[in-house]
Amino acid sequence: MSIPGGGERVRHGIGRFVRWPRRGSGWATSLSRDVVAGVSVAFVLVPQSLAYAQLAGLPAEHGLYSAAFAPIAAAVIASSPYLQTGPTAITSLLVLGAVSAHAPAGTAEFAQLAAVLAVLVGGWRLLLGFVRGGPLAYLLSQPVLLGFTTATGLLIICAQLPAVLGTSAADGNPLLGALAVITDPASWHWGAVLFALAAVAVMLLGRRISPLFPAVLLITIIAIVVSAIAGYSGPTVGRLPAGLPEFTLLLPWDKVPALLVPSLIIALVGFAEPSAIARRYAAADRHNWDPNREMISQGLANVAAGLGGGYAVGGSFSRTALNRLAGARTRLSGAVSGVAALAFLPLTGLFESLPTAVLGAIVIVAVAPLVHPRSMWNLWTFTRPQAVVGLLTFVLTLALAPRVERAVLLGIGLAIAVHLWRELHITVPHWTEGDTLHLRPRGVLYFASAPALEETFTRLLAEHVDARALVVHCEGLGRVDLTGALALKAVLDDAAAAGIETELREVPPQAQAVISRVLQPPPGPGRLRRSS
Repeated sequence: MSIPGGGERVRHGIGRFVRWPRRGSGWATSLSRDVVAGVSVAFVLVPQSLAYAQLAGLPAEHGLYSAAFAPIAAAVIASSPYLQTGPTAITSLLVLGAVSAHAPAGTAEFAQLAAVLAVLVGGWRLLLGFVRGGPLAYLLSQPVLLGFTTATGLLIICAQLPAVLGTSAADGNPLLGALAVITDPASWHWGAVLFALAAVAVMLLGRRISPLFPAVLLITIIAIVVSAIAGYSGPTVGRLPAGLPEFTLLLPWDKVPALLVPSLIIALVGFAEPSAIARRYAAADRHNWDPNREMISQGLANVAAGLGGGYAVGGSFSRTALNRLAGARTRLSGAVSGVAALAFLPLTGLFESLPTAVLGAIVIVAVAPLVHPRSMWNLWTFTRPQAVVGLLTFVLTLALAPRVERAVLLGIGLAIAVHLWRELHITVPHWTEGDTLHLRPRGVLYFASAPALEETFTRLLAEHVDARALVVHCEGLGRVDLTGALALKAVLDDAAAAGIETELREVPPQAQAVISRVLQPPPGPGRLRRSS
């Protein structure tokens, strides 16, 4: 068995694959830094997990279950020493959209389906990791991701507006719910508004002071104390069950077929962010990173979250950055964060008086960076077709909410359609030198573009009836498949039958093999000559 990881090839089975760093002169220092970093992240993870669970349509405790079990499972095999796994905003919105089609949000049935969805997401990621399909996450083009994340950022902010205003919104598109709440000031709870404004102010101030400033923990503690002392009458988290959840396999597995496609979308979309985070820090620290191994670790995390009563998880950019800044050295820091979150489970009663307005503010501040209007505009200056893909994905995500996974599918389809449309076109610059006609086709010559090439060549030969020789310069061709090579052969055969001497020049290296096999025998490297 041979599995890559951490810059070396592991050859002795799963024991070596999951090993922890060995003891050495710096082992104690590394351990202490991992513990400090892991606990620091947990101070952010616990309040965020409560907020993200409500965004996903789940009771808050299910966010704590995911926050506890997922990082521990991911740390067993993770490739990145910094990546922090747990509930995230985008994954939470995707879970809401996927599960709300089958059960009302906030119900026990909804929570059970969310657990099944998490296990399926984990199964997809395990499968992709074991077949070395981690790079499949890169199939989501940047315009699709940019349009989707910008739209989901707006949707998440809209979904939290009712909470920060101390009211509730009807199920459905968060845009419509936010509009209904904003236009009805009489329903606002001004105490909730004050809590939300104070929370935003503390978190923004904390960012200015230091990235390590525990603003989320601080505002959570202050809000709980003030709410309890002042007898706050607005919406609060309410009673949370204390202790470990009930581990059970008695879940509604009959819904698996209906959740297969949404779970695959979450598996891919939810891996795009952690893979980008891990790649960035791997490049910055000049260490190896294995996307397949990370995919497996994220798969284990989701299976653990689902079986532990939680819901689907992913990698968090903000918590990963905090983990690195706090001095993490190995993936042990992620396990520490999970253990610290696990320690909070018997203390859930402390959160009962926490205003939900504060949780809404935590989510809004966390997801605000997802909105990239300038990046969307830059797409238009770079390439118009790809900008259209990004814009349409953005619009579709807003229009189809909360079923945003459908927008991802349509965005991927649009990206593929634009790619195929552009590759259908082959341009053929041409010129004559005496009685020789020179053609220089440019583009990808494959089964879809081959008919256009044949038609263009035939037309140009008909327009140059005095030509006695044809030279085709191939350096402008990209990929050439068998159909494309056969189309090229057909054109040259027709020209040769008409008494025209034909010659191919500058055949690119990537096309020489297939072209030389189709046009036998090749007279020399990079040049293929056929005469009448």
